Amino acid sequence: MGDTELTSSDFTQASQPFQLFAEWLSDATKSEPNDPNALALATVDENGLPNVRMVLLKDFDESGFVFYTNYESQKGREILASQKAAMCFHWKSLRRQVRIRGPVEQVSAEEADIYYASRPRGSRIGAWASKQSRPLESRFALEKAVAEYSARHAIGDIPRPPYWSGFRLRPVSIEFWHDRPFRLHDRVLFTRAAPEGEWEKARLYP
Repeated sequence: MGDTELTSSDFTQASQPFQLFAEWLSDATKSEPNDPNALALATVDENGLPNVRMVLLKDFDESGFVFYTNYESQKGREILASQKAAMCFHWKSLRRQVRIRGPVEQVSAEEADIYYASRPRGSRIGAWASKQSRPLESRFALEKAVAEYSARHAIGDIPRPPYWSGFRLRPVSIEFWHDRPFRLHDRVLFTRAAPEGEWEKARLYP
């Protein structure tokens, strides 16, 4: 824990949240047993009731944090309706957490095509076969759909489904948290009024 504790004290001096996030994600890639890019994604339905589920971060830069999904899924429909979401990364091996909030936009068709083409063939077939979040009568029905689309796309490229693409969360709030003894944790919050704005920084009580 020695190196982690040193990093904890140093991170409170950071002035650029995206650079700090990149450093923490790099650390997590070395220490987490699997899926260091996993995050809890929170959305709300038409009644304002929250939903949360785990997804994988696929890209990020100073324009935002990117993930992909079926737009006809529950999260897809909720994001398209509200155009807002929140994320939480928790790296247990490092005792660190990052919370992110902000508006969400759709990625370009070109971005989605490039990422979709990079996926394993089975995952691309699955994007066609799964009516994500909707009732499934049996496992056999899903396997039948996979078989049908596998036969349909047995040769050549598998095009991206029109309902499958990506979202980019453009943060207006990023909070970094690090565990400290006796629950006297370190917390640093970066905020801005809009995704194009300048960051303001504050330390928070644990």
